[in-house]
Amino acid sequence: MGKQKYYETAKPQETAVLVAVPGYKQTDEQTNEYLDELAFLTETAGAVTMKRFVQKLDKPDRATFVGSGKLEEIKAYVKEHNVDMVIFDDDLTPSQVRNIERELQVKIVDRSLLILDIFALRAKTAQAHTQVELAQYQYLLPRLTNLWTHLSKQKGGIGMKGPGETEIETDRRIVRDKISLLRERLEKFEKQNFEQRKSRAGMVRVALVGYTNVGKSTLMNLLSKSDVFAENKLFATVDATVRKVVLDNIPFLLSDTVGFIRKLPTKLIEAFKSTLDEIREADLLVHVVDVSHPSFEDHIAVVNNTLLDINSADKPVLLVFNKIDQYLEQREQELAEEAGINEDGHSNVRPSIDDLKATYMAKVHAPALFISATNRINIDELRAELQRRVAEIHFERYPNNV
Repeated sequence: MGKQKYYETAKPQETAVLVAVPGYKQTDEQTNEYLDELAFLTETAGAVTMKRFVQKLDKPDRATFVGSGKLEEIKAYVKEHNVDMVIFDDDLTPSQVRNIERELQVKIVDRSLLILDIFALRAKTAQAHTQVELAQYQYLLPRLTNLWTHLSKQKGGIGMKGPGETEIETDRRIVRDKISLLRERLEKFEKQNFEQRKSRAGMVRVALVGYTNVGKSTLMNLLSKSDVFAENKLFATVDATVRKVVLDNIPFLLSDTVGFIRKLPTKLIEAFKSTLDEIREADLLVHVVDVSHPSFEDHIAVVNNTLLDINSADKPVLLVFNKIDQYLEQREQELAEEAGINEDGHSNVRPSIDDLKATYMAKVHAPALFISATNRINIDELRAELQRRVAEIHFERYPNNV
């Protein structure tokens, strides 16, 4: 009896190189942070980053986004290391995709396509699948001509989930018909959601908002004692989840919503209109911030700008800084290493929690809370403030519903 043969059935992990074209005003530190985020997005989508390429330009090249010299450099690396795809940290025009692809002969993925791909992976409900599919078709429509022609015989992988894989769907009329069908389907979901929201009348509504991966789902689980999927990946939550919470005999509805991110595709915001209605119709927003992230102030600005885009910037907000355990560890390490003095003689050690609290309470003219959802630090303080804010709205709005 011969030896049994074993065959490798696991799908090899896709490899990628990342490309950024920052303007001259953008610092190297910012560029590295943005590429770190792009690498995290790439990892979340299931690929491994091999190398990063950066070229500073006043404005991207109209034909190939990067200059001809940089394109040759990328081409040489891709060929030598047999890289599967090149991912750009900006959106490319259809002609740029075709030109770059013709030159590099590998899959070209821009930021919007990468985020759409992650949403396709994360969508769990029929509504979320429909929303993502609509955004994918809207992305695909202007890019139909010769899109990924050399990949026609390949299947799967990043950027290939959903529309665009079969020849018949490269017909514009069919894609437009599909978009119309998906919009009709979403309208039905929106009517159902509207009826559900009507049935919740009489209760204050609170929505958790924030940049992606700040710990909203972990906090949701903690406050509502529910089991919402939480993971250290970008866009762990795509669907809005609503739970009833009771604090000190005051019931309210708490919703966990999709995280925001820098350069969130416009088509995705449009497609997720009904999910974002949970934010639009909320009485109070709990803005969760990952205070341990070096760019948390930029993240606050991204969230505030997105709220402005969806006409929700005027709502009452409770600012909650999460992950203080990680922040304090980082601060202790900086103090221990005495690495906090820069060339100007000023300390680079991050401020204390008390200093941050004083700064943000002055900025927002309201309490700013500092917690760790994972380690349950200051959660009682959060519950007390949340209960106070909810009760205030409840008794004002529903004086006879106690």
